[in-house]
Amino acid sequence: MRQNQAETRRQNVAKRSMTKEAKQLSGLIAGLRKSLDGIHKERIGTKLTGAEMGLLDERRNNLLLTIAALDDRLSAVQGLIDLGRPHVIRVH
Repeated sequence: MRQNQAETRRQNVAKRSMTKEAKQLSGLIAGLRKSLDGIHKERIGTKLTGAEMGLLDERRNNLLLTIAALDDRLSAVQGLIDLGRPHVIRVH
């Protein structure tokens, strides 16, 4: 019986941990999308040199890649929660 309770407790801790991670990822993605909008507005709103445009394009591309990776991570975390298979993610 104790093993069952310990496993349930582990599952509950893991679910809380993954739910917290999902909220953090969502907030981070929203912030990055806001930055992306700022880059777009800066790019179309002012007269820029070719070098400045290139830098903004590079920043935009890096943000898009980061957002895509975080979206993938968020999707994986939400999928595990929805399947009822949360686990504590250990970072070494």
